[in-house]
Amino acid sequence: MVAVTIWNEYRHEREDDDVAAVYPDGIHATLADALEPNHDVETATLDEPEHGLTADTLESTDVLLWWGHEAHDEVDGAVVDRVHERVLEGMGLIVLHSGHYSKIFKRLMGTSCSLQWREDEGTERLWVVDPGHPIADGVGEYVELPETEMYGEPFDVPEPDRLVFTSWFEGGEVFRSGCCYRRGSGRIFYFRPGHETYPIYEHEEIRRILDNAVEWAAPTEGAPRTFGHRDRDRD
Repeated sequence: MVAVTIWNEYRHEREDDDVAAVYPDGIHATLADALEPNHDVETATLDEPEHGLTADTLESTDVLLWWGHEAHDEVDGAVVDRVHERVLEGMGLIVLHSGHYSKIFKRLMGTSCSLQWREDEGTERLWVVDPGHPIADGVGEYVELPETEMYGEPFDVPEPDRLVFTSWFEGGEVFRSGCCYRRGSGRIFYFRPGHETYPIYEHEEIRRILDNAVEWAAPTEGAPRTFGHRDRDRD
């Protein structure tokens, strides 16, 4: 089974009654419930020592899910360095919703990762634009979310290696909502849907997508990589 660590700030759920009503045990607990049937899942939160992301924890993690919103600046740079190194080594990273502003995602992208946004409880239609991609396996032509926060272009990120989902919103905006990247040996998936006051992570098809994304992002065996000086091969 893929070893998954779900990281969450876990601030909104403890400070805001409206958020606690949707995610009473924290967003990380809801995500863990979605992934535990098929994966070995642990959780970590911002206020734990080293944000719960110790060297040992990351060493044993195949895929890290990241959900952050209001406390990006509180994430310690040493922890960001540690996560960055593990991604380059091959650990998968799935960045969710407002995690686009996280220190780790901005470092890996090398851009501001800025976008347009609006909270208006409008409908989102999440279109599958790469139906052959493993992350879209078992998903229909689109996923409709009746209440969501709008994210709109321009989205200041590098061109994705593969774009799996594009969102359309009632206001007419569109957004690249499922972006795949590779950095070093690690696979990265940015997935837009999700908000602290909407039960999006309870949605069956969103949970299927996250399950697929974990399988896709998990490290795979490949040819060994060596660097530095190399002597001439001799028979």
